[in-house]
Amino acid sequence: MKNGKKVDGRELAEREELSIFKLENYEYEIFFGRKARSVKDALVLEADAITERSELTGVVAFQGKITGRVTIVILKEDYKKIQDGDILITPMTHPDMVTFLHRISAIITDEGGILCHAAIISRELKKPCIIGTKIATQVLKDGDIVEVDADNGVVTILKKAKI
Repeated sequence: MKNGKKVDGRELAEREELSIFKLENYEYEIFFGRKARSVKDALVLEADAITERSELTGVVAFQGKITGRVTIVILKEDYKKIQDGDILITPMTHPDMVTFLHRISAIITDEGGILCHAAIISRELKKPCIIGTKIATQVLKDGDIVEVDADNGVVTILKKAKI
């Protein structure tokens, strides 16, 4: 059904072949067929541009400069990956992470403002911290070597991990 009317067979076949649901700024669009292919191509190009970056920027939550190995933590199961001195990359920190945060050397988050959990805990633990990068978990991978310049809010990728 589309606007209370039956959808023809050709449109149904296009929907089955490829449909894309795109959410942006709390508004959504649904694409299918030729338009879905062009939207998909644009999204792939955008994703490639994001992952090919050599530098990220964000907001300084606690100053400092450190170089180290990246560990991505998204799920609770990822907590066990943390080793002493790692640089934590996460969408945002949570209170249940405090048990291992003393072991890391820096925090980088996708989200957050100056009063978020990561900002507060980094000041308490005196760990360099850059928040609000928006794309750190997409660009960085476990094992990458980065320089965190939390004096200027810049993360520089020095060496990409071998996949």
